[in-house]
Amino acid sequence: MSGRKSVALLPQGTVSDEAVRYMFRHEDVDFVYCKMISEVFQSTARGETDWSVIPIENTIDGSVSLHIDWLVHEVDLPIRAEWVYPSVQNLIGSLAELAGDNGGWEPGKIKKVMSHPVAMAQCLQFIRANLPHAELETLSSTAEAVRMVKDNPGKGWAALGTRLAAEETELNVLESAVTDHDNNFTRFLLVGHTPYEKPDAPLQKTSILITLPEDYPGALHQVLSAFAWRRVNLSKIESRPTKKKLGSYYFYIDIELSLDTVLLPAAIAEIEAIGCQVRLLGSYPSLPYEG
Repeated sequence: MSGRKSVALLPQGTVSDEAVRYMFRHEDVDFVYCKMISEVFQSTARGETDWSVIPIENTIDGSVSLHIDWLVHEVDLPIRAEWVYPSVQNLIGSLAELAGDNGGWEPGKIKKVMSHPVAMAQCLQFIRANLPHAELETLSSTAEAVRMVKDNPGKGWAALGTRLAAEETELNVLESAVTDHDNNFTRFLLVGHTPYEKPDAPLQKTSILITLPEDYPGALHQVLSAFAWRRVNLSKIESRPTKKKLGSYYFYIDIELSLDTVLLPAAIAEIEAIGCQVRLLGSYPSLPYEG
């Protein structure tokens, strides 16, 4: 591809949408919205977009296993960058429909609350305290939930979603930041065959997959030792099934070091020498959230 770059992502008005707008706030790119995460991956795998944006980990819920499995088993798209963005959900509806005598929203007028299942789970304390009577319904995205509220006036419906979705549907934010935890951040990956350069990034990371030899007792200890004695920091290590047979796992490892160093290639060479299979997922800039 040449010229203007494009990025595939989950639906307009979701946290992914907010995160991508933040990531590319100083760059000019086209956004290609997809309903399902499989469509996001496939858009870039087929060469229709330069990059895909994948939510990969959340402060509260941990790793998104489905997305990791897609990255490992379904596509071969290098990781080009990562960043974190706050996952803030809000109670959204029509204030004209749901207002009480004091002008604010009236809990008793809300009959149903809709959202993505993850967003719903992250707001359960608020729901139990304020809307225990309301029916709960999960949909494919927070953006879809907000659109359902917009398209069904007069039913007493509300949604948990982003401020961006409220603005785009001209609904009201009835209650801001109803997520149970204030430190709820999501880590996003930018993946694709098109390089993404950020030389001034404060941290460079590398992600690899390691499959251990079956006939080497203590192999995982040897793997970790290869990093430990070189004082190489691992920010994440997670086991996932290889999908080949029961009890067979690979290890997904995030390393706080660029591949363009002396230490990391040497550590990988030592790991391969004991019979481990190592697959590089990407060496990329890690961009902090600046508020």
